[in-house]
Amino acid sequence: MTETRQRVGWIGTGRMGAPMAERLARAGVDLAVWNRTAAKAEPLRAHGAAISGTIAGLRDRDVVFTMVATSADLDQVLAELLGDGDGPGVVVDCSTISMEASAAARRACAGRGTAYLAAPVSGNGKVARAGGLSLVCSGPRETYDRVAGLLTHLGKSATYAGEGETARLVKIAHNLMLGVVTQTLAEITVLAEKGGVPRHAFLEFLNDSVMGSAFTRYKSPAFVHLDYTPTFTPVLLRKDFDLGLAAARALDVPMPVTALAAQLIQASLGAGRSDEDFAILLDLQAAASGLELKPEDVAVDDGLGS
Repeated sequence: MTETRQRVGWIGTGRMGAPMAERLARAGVDLAVWNRTAAKAEPLRAHGAAISGTIAGLRDRDVVFTMVATSADLDQVLAELLGDGDGPGVVVDCSTISMEASAAARRACAGRGTAYLAAPVSGNGKVARAGGLSLVCSGPRETYDRVAGLLTHLGKSATYAGEGETARLVKIAHNLMLGVVTQTLAEITVLAEKGGVPRHAFLEFLNDSVMGSAFTRYKSPAFVHLDYTPTFTPVLLRKDFDLGLAAARALDVPMPVTALAAQLIQASLGAGRSDEDFAILLDLQAAASGLELKPEDVAVDDGLGS
């Protein structure tokens, strides 16, 4: 069955889920969505999506995507989605959860005759809206091929990483680098500014150099303007570091730089900055360096065309 004929469900229309579901709806996919706070799903009606009053109302869908915050959230929604009878044809989970939790979800789906694909994503809500997400997927190859057409609507790429829960390890490793790079970016930006270089000038140079990346570019506006509107909070980043360091212990991989970054992320929570964007690592680094930061009123390209 092609993606244009598949009946698709979506669970979770938060900061990430809403723009992802919107991309499916805009592509003409037959889409029904559910969210715990129904008002957050309502804007999707304007793009052609139906709103389901219950999770159980999505059981007859060919494919159901889930995008939730924690393993416990996934357990809860799957319990209602799978019920006591037949579940949907495929569940594609885009959340960032542990390998163990993902394996448990796979077993639960298998018990109801539902195929399961782990498909966590790289990017934030703004990146999702711009179509810039990268997905990494694991599970049976035939399941991946079954939904590959739908995945093309969600982002710029989807990588098949193999059987089982390998995609979870890839995503956790990715988020460890996210935290380490952000802390490093904060350190070198503070170093340059304390030496007399405007933040925007340093970041412009960095982004245009071989050391720049899509990530450093779209994080630059937050650093320049000190705009910490959350895209990803320190609480969520700490969760991923906990998962990553647990995997490192299980696999006997020393990760000294990652362990230190984890402590600095914890310090941001201790400073009461839990509800802001994790770019507040810049503030903490500046405070530790005796530097008072001020917003710079300079236009900065985030690389997303916005």
